[in-house]
Amino acid sequence: MIQPARHPGEGRDPACQRPTIDPGLHRDDGVLAGNDPSDRAWLHEAIGRLAQETARSADTHLLKLDFAGFPGIDFYFKDEAAHPTGSLKHRLARSLYLYALCNGRLRVGQAVVDASSGSTAIAEAWFARLLGLDFTAVMPACTAPAKIRAVEALGGACDLVDDPATVHARAAWHAARGACHLDQFGLAERATDWRGNNNIAESILGQLAREEHAQPAWIVCGAGTGGTSATIGRYLRYRRLPTRLCVAEPSGSGFVHGWRTRDPAACASQPTVIEGIGRPRVEPGFLFDVVDAVAEVPDAASIAAMNLLEDLFGRRYGGSSGTNLVACLQLAADMRARGERGSIVSLLSDRGERYAETLFDPAWLAARGLDPRPWRGALDACLADGHWHTP
Repeated sequence: MIQPARHPGEGRDPACQRPTIDPGLHRDDGVLAGNDPSDRAWLHEAIGRLAQETARSADTHLLKLDFAGFPGIDFYFKDEAAHPTGSLKHRLARSLYLYALCNGRLRVGQAVVDASSGSTAIAEAWFARLLGLDFTAVMPACTAPAKIRAVEALGGACDLVDDPATVHARAAWHAARGACHLDQFGLAERATDWRGNNNIAESILGQLAREEHAQPAWIVCGAGTGGTSATIGRYLRYRRLPTRLCVAEPSGSGFVHGWRTRDPAACASQPTVIEGIGRPRVEPGFLFDVVDAVAEVPDAASIAAMNLLEDLFGRRYGGSSGTNLVACLQLAADMRARGERGSIVSLLSDRGERYAETLFDPAWLAARGLDPRPWRGALDACLADGHWHTP
């Protein structure tokens, strides 16, 4: 169900060798770290490495699909899984490191920590290796095993906690012992330059420039930290575009309840198996007033749509990409019912191979009482006739 706006308005691998940047890790001569010329030289080299990585990275593809049931409505999917670290969190991780470096929060030789359900942790571990820094990811113990292995393969350590609600406190514990807390949940919406600088919204609009509906009716994204929705929503307003932003969320998430009540302290009423989104609470980076609608999606529907994406593109994407697709079809059905034409853009958020042992495993789903087959039938019917169906 889409809720319209009521007013405008996520052990080290000893075999993994890290590159090093300028020695001189620890000072014992009374000079404050960061004020010494050697520290400034390290800072410049670290930022230079991030700039080199940016220059080496190509933009991600914007893939177009047409469905028989939606004549006059174009669907576009930005393939963020194509990043070197396999998810849209590659952009965020780079921004978080730059933010920490340029604000003097990350010093030469300092360990790094963050709380993450997987994709951000993988990207942060990748950049830590690039900069020669130790990294620890505080992750819920229920995180997909493939994500944990990916962090460890990049040289990061995984600190697993049984209660997902405690990841923030555990990350703060590491920070109190000297680690730089990248703090994706607290800083995502400010670490990314929403005015441009090749942020995801600017990239999407640039890629659409030659399309028939160059200004989309809707952009759809999930909300983990809230950083992506904040960046897109702000950019749309900054560019004075008519495009609206829909956040696709698992049923009962903290953001769903926060949206209904505008309560920043709202908490989830039920858990979700869709990783990366469906937060148990409203995170500080969620900006209510730049979001135009929220689509509440049952887990079984997200999983069915995830499988549908594999059939459509010939490759696997994760559960949050399925959540996005369900929201796109709901919005398109509403547009068709009103006789509207236009385009809808969404994100393919991460690689589906990470969920081979969970969301793509029928036995794992059955053990949790999840059967996506009825929803798959409903989604197929929607693609065929342009009407919204539920099982």
